[in-house]
Amino acid sequence: MQIEAPTRPTTCGFTAVLLDMDGTLVDSDAAVERSWRTWARRWGADPAAVLAVMTGHPAESTVRRVRPDLDEALVAAATRDHLEHEYVDLADVVAAPGAHDLVAHLDATHTPWAVVTSADARLARARLGAAGIDAPVIVPRDMVAAGKPAPDGYLMAAEFLGVDASDCLVVEDSAVGVAAGRAAGATVAGLRGEPADIPVDSLSDVVPTLIAAEIETEVTA
Repeated sequence: MQIEAPTRPTTCGFTAVLLDMDGTLVDSDAAVERSWRTWARRWGADPAAVLAVMTGHPAESTVRRVRPDLDEALVAAATRDHLEHEYVDLADVVAAPGAHDLVAHLDATHTPWAVVTSADARLARARLGAAGIDAPVIVPRDMVAAGKPAPDGYLMAAEFLGVDASDCLVVEDSAVGVAAGRAAGATVAGLRGEPADIPVDSLSDVVPTLIAAEIETEVTA
């Protein structure tokens, strides 16, 4: 694909890269679908309806959307039930295509990076571990007051890395994730055809995107 410079200006390329986890850095699609289908059968929800709304959302948010009739105690119980299944269903969780090459590039160029996910801390550690990815900074859903599409996670990650969120490249694969990155003021690369500032076919395109942004900045400086 042709790599274009980002539509949003940056001061010196991108100072950091902030990555979503599921569907972006980690291929957990089969495990996620399997877990939600199992949960739907146990909790009397339509599996198709669950799968239609769960992408990018924390488990509790999905539970509330598909079972609005549950009281707070049952929402908590249903959420725990789903998460307990996800914690152990890691058989086919692997790194997404291009993930290890991207991480190697970021580490080799000393580019700060972090993972910002709608998963809780335990699930994030489990899936990243299964994928063989050692993230220097992880901002899970249970670390912030509001999850995606709120910008809290990306703003916190940028703060942890000591950078301005507006100088970061966010990589996302869902509408709520793209909204979160944009709300934080970052430039967003959209995977899987998700509309964003920069379209990328896979993580393999992120490295040339970073290089193109750096070159564009040098040319216009």
